[in-house]
Amino acid sequence: MTAVPVDGICDPRFAGLREAFAENFEKRGEPGAAIALMVGGKLVCDLWGGHRDAARQTPWARDTLVNFFSVGKALTAVAALRLVERGRLDLDAPAARLWPEFGVNGKEALTLRHMLSHQAGLPAIREDLPDGAMFDWDRMTAALAAQSPWWEPGTAHGYHVNTFGYLVGELVRRASGKTIGTILREEIAGPLGADVHIGLPSTEHSRCAEFLWPAVLPERPEGELDDDTLMKWNTYWNPPGISGAGWVNGPEWRSAEIPSTNGHGTARGVARIYAALAVGGRIGGIEILSRAMLAAATEEQSFGPDRILERESRFSLGFQLPQAERPLGPNPQAFGHFGAGGSLGFCDPVSGVAFAYVTNDMGPRWQNPRNKALLAAIYESLGA
Repeated sequence: MTAVPVDGICDPRFAGLREAFAENFEKRGEPGAAIALMVGGKLVCDLWGGHRDAARQTPWARDTLVNFFSVGKALTAVAALRLVERGRLDLDAPAARLWPEFGVNGKEALTLRHMLSHQAGLPAIREDLPDGAMFDWDRMTAALAAQSPWWEPGTAHGYHVNTFGYLVGELVRRASGKTIGTILREEIAGPLGADVHIGLPSTEHSRCAEFLWPAVLPERPEGELDDDTLMKWNTYWNPPGISGAGWVNGPEWRSAEIPSTNGHGTARGVARIYAALAVGGRIGGIEILSRAMLAAATEEQSFGPDRILERESRFSLGFQLPQAERPLGPNPQAFGHFGAGGSLGFCDPVSGVAFAYVTNDMGPRWQNPRNKALLAAIYESLGA
């Protein structure tokens, strides 16, 4: 087998990480990907390799962008938490104070804290929506505002795969007059020089990797569905393309703001944001979150059986927290977020690590051998 070229820089101390990255192409079927590792605020590994297209003709480049899916949930949370710090949003006030039409049908006391911790009871839209409706922000948020929750908010949790961004994003818009993508650009990614976007300008589409995901939607189960089955189906497939299938490589998807699902960026850009979070929220004189806000944001809010994933999950205010079956290295203080296909952004304040991995393949989701190999190599290199 011809070795897939890997480009970039890597400190010799992390030669094992470079080797694991190369082995993802040679042994684990990786088509195209990039990784970036920062330690103590310094970029020590910045690698990319493979191809950005299905035909495997165009090499991945230093500035290739890719859809990193739910990695963007953490960035969405940071944007909202900045407004909490300013007093524009309140974690524990009813969302209906800012969004009056939302406060009906059992959602009168639902809060931003419920939304950020996946306890809102709104993982899916009940109303059947046509394909493409996810691009109509007002229609999506109106549907969420009108419906009843699938469970009483605050009494259980379930991963809000696609609705998370609409819920948090609408509160952010009403509190600030700005979208999540605008706050990310103006206040987070822009000041840090991080090549990360929610709502990608059309001028940048040419840099995007083709995401390798067949445009085939699953068949809806026949007959009348019970409430639990309908909730799980609609979470992923209402409207049909909400998770990205059939749309992910198109211009409308790339330009839209679907904060839960369609963030684009480089591994370097994601790692740069986590590098600030790894050291208390400030790097290079730029504060993303205060140390106190970051401490509150990373406290456990939800842990136990997840009503959507049908396994245990663990969340803080917008971040995924380590679990025994899905650790983020050896230190329990780590936090971050995975994305579909195995993409990952996280930091470990104990070791000073900030890391990101982005891929253009819809590989294994919950237990991904590629990101697991990379995580193991990082901590082996650190001697942990």
